[in-house]
Amino acid sequence: MKNNQYLRRLTLAALLLALSVVLGRFFIIPIPWTHGYINLCDAGILIAAMLLGPAYGTAVGGFGGMFLDLLSGYPQYALFSLIAHGLEGFATGYLTRRAGDRRGYQILALVVGVVVMALCYFFSDSFMYHTWMVGLLSIGGNLLQGAIGGALALWLVPHLRKMIQ
Repeated sequence: MKNNQYLRRLTLAALLLALSVVLGRFFIIPIPWTHGYINLCDAGILIAAMLLGPAYGTAVGGFGGMFLDLLSGYPQYALFSLIAHGLEGFATGYLTRRAGDRRGYQILALVVGVVVMALCYFFSDSFMYHTWMVGLLSIGGNLLQGAIGGALALWLVPHLRKMIQ
């Protein structure tokens, strides 16, 4: 029985990882001043974190972000995305688990996860381009990307939770 539940969670995590990469590849809006882009990969990452918890959220976030960068022609961001989206998935999953069914705390968990991701990209862009101005310019796009992904996750997770139980 326990192996069956583990296999179901692992399969769902793999599907959400694939979904985050596909969503990220399908919806790409380049940001010229940071050499980055806005996409929808955060929806899959945040859904995984909210449904499956911090460990799966970290794996889906980190590997999803990294694979997306490698497939999209942004290999210079791959390591940074592994860290930024992995921490986003971890923070959201951890705080969502602590929040339980309280909607306000779930929203707070999403906000914290998205802010962590945006801060990680601030530091990575500042490091890569040797100026904090580029990092500062990336914050708005990353927050927008995370907010859209968070809104989709907040809307879809209750429906998905009913389907998988």
